[in-house]
Amino acid sequence: MVAVPTDLLATEILELILTDSVIDQADTPDSGRRRLTTRASTQDRIFEGISRGAGTLVLTIMSLVGLFLLIQGNQALSVAGFNFFTTEAWDPNSGNFGIAAVLAGTILIAVTAIVLAVPLAVATALYISEYAPLAIRQVLTSIVDLMAAVPSVVYGLWGMFLLEPNILGVSQWISTYCGWIPVFAVTGFDPNDPLASPTVFTASTFIAAIVVALMVAPIATSIMREVFTQAPIGEREAALALGATKWGMIRSVVLPFGRGGMIGGTMLGLGRALGETIAVYLIISPVFAVQPHILEKGSNSISALIALRYNEASPFEISALMAAGLALFVMTLFVNFGASIIISKSRSGASSD
Repeated sequence: MVAVPTDLLATEILELILTDSVIDQADTPDSGRRRLTTRASTQDRIFEGISRGAGTLVLTIMSLVGLFLLIQGNQALSVAGFNFFTTEAWDPNSGNFGIAAVLAGTILIAVTAIVLAVPLAVATALYISEYAPLAIRQVLTSIVDLMAAVPSVVYGLWGMFLLEPNILGVSQWISTYCGWIPVFAVTGFDPNDPLASPTVFTASTFIAAIVVALMVAPIATSIMREVFTQAPIGEREAALALGATKWGMIRSVVLPFGRGGMIGGTMLGLGRALGETIAVYLIISPVFAVQPHILEKGSNSISALIALRYNEASPFEISALMAAGLALFVMTLFVNFGASIIISKSRSGASSD
């Protein structure tokens, strides 16, 4: 057996590799790169078809809902015209009706609820994902998810019988010391009068917003917590290695990465707050006038208006209620589409695409 020098063998192998490379590049079109083709398996094709069908079905149902509301509300819209969006009164049978008051009330309740819910949701999500011991982390996660599943009527009853009688003192204190801010002013309330009745603070936008905030906070918390836990481990460790404290790492890594989830959770909560019905209906005292003072008695919303008037409405008033529902539907769509655009441009949103 003849021994072959190692350097000679290596040289021959290298020549063969180079020769094959030249042949491949000569036979391959374009820039000499090989084109890789993949063939989807049967399971992948089935899953792709189901996913595409489910997405198409959701969009179809949503479009049909909007079309149904437009058809049903067209009669009222054709009678009221643009005044439908500027009139505060609600008397369709006499031709004097509009959603200016209920639309303003809907926005005030939803925005106030989000202002109260977002700090609570962010703090809860950060505690569960970053600070809670492993022994209780899963328990806290289950409790938050369970709160999101509680029916809205339960929150409404809690707000009506327990929260409202005990929150009037807080409302009075806010109006006393912050009444110079227009949104916290209360008509007819004199903080210097010891006999002033606290009943002017009942059934207010503020009380309804607290209940709605507790309803939307668990949803926002779940989304934010999930995004916070996906912050890159390498960046976390790098920040700590450079001397950052725990809070410094959260502020420089976790919060910037989770911006998309924070916005998404906020907008999803806002969408639910805009359409919340039973809890708001049980608490507020309906008024058909724009009520910008959130601590003052009296408020309204589109969903509460529909629940209040639908059972005894005439055919024309039902058309007006459908038109109001269409306005709420379009407003919710704009909120969700705007949120999706913002999320897609964020880091955590882009990483989930």
